[in-house]
Amino acid sequence: MAVQQEILPIQTRRSGLVEITAEVARVVARSRQSRGVVTVFCRHTSCSLVIMENADPSARRDLEAWLDRLVPEDDPHFTHTTEGADDMPAHIKMALTRSSETVPFAEGRMLLGTWQGIFLWEHRDAAHVREVVVTVLT
Repeated sequence: MAVQQEILPIQTRRSGLVEITAEVARVVARSRQSRGVVTVFCRHTSCSLVIMENADPSARRDLEAWLDRLVPEDDPHFTHTTEGADDMPAHIKMALTRSSETVPFAEGRMLLGTWQGIFLWEHRDAAHVREVVVTVLT
């Protein structure tokens, strides 16, 4: 089994989805492997990963708005508030979504569907540099 691994820094601007499909595809291409799986893992507890539609931005906005309604800031029941009103909601949003994704690839290309993209989902209000571990397995 061949393994290649890279850690990608991902800059976020604020809360929201940041498409990282191209960055992950470049890691797969650099592996020079024809088929296998690529895993993407987020090394943080206040952002997550999701495979989502990448064609129409309104689908992403609707998803973000829905999760914001589900887990609002300033919930009086939260006790973990030292790092700000968005911190505990960010942890909950991460727990409700995913910290990793796995995508098969063939002929050196990920086998995502036509409208699928890989997104890092920043759940904090401020900009961050996040680390994503990309592992290519063949």
